[in-house]
Amino acid sequence: MSRKSENTGFLCVYCGREVLPLSNGSFRNHCPFCLHSKHVDIFPGDRMSKCGGILKPIGIKIHKKKGMQIIHICEKCGTKRVNIIAEDNKQSDDINELVKLKII
Repeated sequence: MSRKSENTGFLCVYCGREVLPLSNGSFRNHCPFCLHSKHVDIFPGDRMSKCGGILKPIGIKIHKKKGMQIIHICEKCGTKRVNIIAEDNKQSDDINELVKLKII
């Protein structure tokens, strides 16, 4: 799969809002409005997970090189994932939703 085809928009499985692809060279993997995601990867970008559960944001992690990351847990299988926050000129992650999360 090409990197361009991986960066596509989608409808959020949690809140139903339209999510646009990022324009900053990164990939959108969670909703910028509610911060939820869908468990579709085993390894980042592979789309090989059969789980399909909702990844709920449960906290924030500060990484020395990657910056702030959202910690998600799958409500179906319990898998934990981290994703960098999305800063973009079209749809950045909602700062009000980010500040609700505890730093872990």
